Amino acid sequence: MKNRFKFSRPWGQQPPGRGGVDQNSARLARLIAAEQKGLKLAILCRTLTVALALAWFVLGSFVSGFAPNALVILILFFFTLLGIVNLAVIGTRHDRWWLKYFTYTVDILGVCALFVFLPLSSGADVPQILAFRAYGIYYLFPFVGMACLSLSWRLVAWSGMAVVLGWWSAFLYVAGGMETTVSWGDLGTGASRADYERVFLSVDFIGVGNRFEETGFFLVTALILALAVYRARGVFLAQLEAEEEREAERAARERITQTLGRFVPEAVANKLINDPQALVPQVRTGIVLIMDIEGFTSFSEERPPVDVITVLNDFLAEAATVIGNHSGVVITFTGDGLLATFNTPLEVDRPEEAALNAARDLVAVARSRSFNVRIGLASGPIAAGSVGSERRSAFTVYGDTVNRAARLEAKAKDFEHNILLDRDFAAGLGDRSEIVSLGIHNIRGLSEEKEIFAVQS
Repeated sequence: MKNRFKFSRPWGQQPPGRGGVDQNSARLARLIAAEQKGLKLAILCRTLTVALALAWFVLGSFVSGFAPNALVILILFFFTLLGIVNLAVIGTRHDRWWLKYFTYTVDILGVCALFVFLPLSSGADVPQILAFRAYGIYYLFPFVGMACLSLSWRLVAWSGMAVVLGWWSAFLYVAGGMETTVSWGDLGTGASRADYERVFLSVDFIGVGNRFEETGFFLVTALILALAVYRARGVFLAQLEAEEEREAERAARERITQTLGRFVPEAVANKLINDPQALVPQVRTGIVLIMDIEGFTSFSEERPPVDVITVLNDFLAEAATVIGNHSGVVITFTGDGLLATFNTPLEVDRPEEAALNAARDLVAVARSRSFNVRIGLASGPIAAGSVGSERRSAFTVYGDTVNRAARLEAKAKDFEHNILLDRDFAAGLGDRSEIVSLGIHNIRGLSEEKEIFAVQS
């Protein structure tokens, strides 16, 4: 019997020190993908809006009997085409970080230009400044709203500032071309109703204070929306981190199952997940239980191989459940037997008691299936842990305690007892009437004679 047992498996763990970088890169990639989807939706909404505006303008002009303004049609057509091109390149090798800023800036400046160049009337004596009073800055709110869909707080803030700068540029251009301007400052103190009517209803009224109010509120709103998008990005990243934690927990469960076998109890698996150091190579005092089926070779010779495997699998599955019910861990199956440990890799209260009860239950289960098993129990230092390379590792237990348990199991064939114990194990149980000494014996493979104990049935 070898003094080392192991269960091997492929190992998918990332190299130390790289996991955090890889996770951050993965989160960034998913955030960028989400931004691209949102930007596509924003540009799509913007393009459809412009296209509808173009159709509405053309049809409205014909319905009203006016000839459509060719310049407006050209501008709206250019904006529609710009949106289509932008949609086509998002996420491709032709995409550039500045393209979305360019598109939104052109859109905003284009709308502002309409307030400068689109005549309110065919009459030449109607001041263009009335466009700022008849319509207003709220026509530019959809651009900031659509920018929010991109999940780019910078684009939202940029759009807000572009609106303010474009709006003021258009206003100052129009106001600067007027021969006469009237504003709130012309009211003076103690103004009467007639004074208000004279100033506010004048076609030359430019309302500088109104421009400060509307652009101020617009900029504050845009910055609040930018902050909301920034927080939304944080929520998105937090969700990704939560998904990664759930995935890490699932991977940990799979790793433990692969390392220790399918029959690790859920409670044991949870403890191992919560204690990442449990599988780190270490030496701990514990119990080794080795079980083997007596006469299994003869049993196998009399039956078809398929039947033998079926019977053996059923028995070992139930045996592993017995071990788990007593807080033990099945390290490996050894042909027609198994090796289990108590108090390593997990701590167990009164490990000798747990191992003894498990051994008795194993004997009972075997007898219910017309088997007879031999069990060796040894107590002492056990080297255990996950060892190997990054690509392949094994959870192993080895040392003199493992060797003694194996020799005791083999020695059981010389006695009429199913369960043999070493001195340290018997001492850990205390004074028990069912534990009897079989005297000092020479055990093959050990340099010194050892006192052997047995459990009376």
